[in-house]
Amino acid sequence: MKEFLDKDFLLETETAKTLYHEYAEKMPIFDFHCHLSPKEIYEDKKYRSLEEVWIGGGKDHYGDHYKWRLMREFGVEEKYITGDASDYEKFLKFAEMMPYAIANPIYHWSHLELQRYFSINKLLNPETAKEIYETANKKLETLTARKMIEMSNVKVIYTTDDPVDDLHYHALLKEDKSFKVKVCPAFRPDKALNVELDTFKPWLTKLEEAVNYKITNLDLFLKALDERIKFFDEQGCAISDHALDVVMYEKTNKKEVENIFAKVLNGEVLNESELNKYKGYVLVHLGKEYHKYEWVQQYHIGALRNNSLRMYKAIGADTGFDATEDQPFAKKLSSILGELDENDELPRTILYCLNPRDNEVLATLKNCFQQGGIVAKIQFGSGWWFNDQKDGMERQLVAYANTGLLSKFVGMLTDSRSFLSYTRHEYFRRTLCNLLGNLIESGQYPNDIAFVGKIVEDICYNNAKNTFKTLRK
Repeated sequence: MKEFLDKDFLLETETAKTLYHEYAEKMPIFDFHCHLSPKEIYEDKKYRSLEEVWIGGGKDHYGDHYKWRLMREFGVEEKYITGDASDYEKFLKFAEMMPYAIANPIYHWSHLELQRYFSINKLLNPETAKEIYETANKKLETLTARKMIEMSNVKVIYTTDDPVDDLHYHALLKEDKSFKVKVCPAFRPDKALNVELDTFKPWLTKLEEAVNYKITNLDLFLKALDERIKFFDEQGCAISDHALDVVMYEKTNKKEVENIFAKVLNGEVLNESELNKYKGYVLVHLGKEYHKYEWVQQYHIGALRNNSLRMYKAIGADTGFDATEDQPFAKKLSSILGELDENDELPRTILYCLNPRDNEVLATLKNCFQQGGIVAKIQFGSGWWFNDQKDGMERQLVAYANTGLLSKFVGMLTDSRSFLSYTRHEYFRRTLCNLLGNLIESGQYPNDIAFVGKIVEDICYNNAKNTFKTLRK
């Protein structure tokens, strides 16, 4: 019987162990999509407790939604999750739930984080909670945000930033030569697309303030977005990101969209066809701008958000009440990519799906828009959100390998608000090495460890380095 979470965790064969320990383990991290706070990085935030940095149910609700969901399922009252209970009370409730999280990735991730960052090898449960909490809190007296990043061997971080952000802390980080990790903004214009939501008008006012002129028509709106893209590029941005929960597109023309945007400004409700035309047109316009600046665009597809109206009213959006969407999208996504590709204005693109049913859709669609002279211009991104666990990672890797060149895959990202989440890269790398090791040991690929080891290194870091202009130039 194997020991829990030993050095060969998830590695089932000798070949897998070699690939991980001799190749994957040493590779740095290029985190091209996360939700870390640039302010906390710049200020080198010092956390008051393990609960704050690990569970984080504070007033801003920037904590770990994965943990919150399990606590709610366990019957924990909201006061111990995002409410006003003390840090230790919240941590103790999480510890009470932990032994019951058998076969859930949270059990693995949590204990990996305790081991890697706090040198704690005890299992978390109600009996060990107090000792673990006190030991970790002692370590947090010196274990700051930057130290966690450095401990994880991270070279590049892309945060997630709204077009109206002033990127103040990115500018400060750019000038701070004491911190060797490159921290860049990523352009996230979801609010520009979601004109049907009540957040659009207040956001538009902020955009007007950012560009210092009134936006009274479509031309001025697109001009403002273009100016923000240019500003982001000057601050080191090379990536955009879109939450395309439902992919929307319908063939249209500028005159139609001008009329649709005028209706938006007048407060009129758009029908589905108008939303399809507006969102598709703006996405294509943005894609052309990204191509101009050599950015990589990311499409995250298929989230069904804020499902509990009761909890949305109580504690707001993005607090762990999201699920997997099941709407078909292949034709509309193909049309967006195709319109950009038609005149060679399609930027490098990474496609992610939240519904694993759609793995093969993205895996096959990406190779319809590749381009000579650019390696893997269109990528099928890593297992995202609910899929960034062992089974989800394996399903994504197999779908990629079955339809394309897994060796050219851009690899894993963190997609987290937590500075402790870099162990997910380790989790991914172990899963990858186990998959490739099994292929070799079962005679499905030659036993060329050096060559496969190079492929492992590429997927872990080098392919990302060669994809994003941040390190290409």
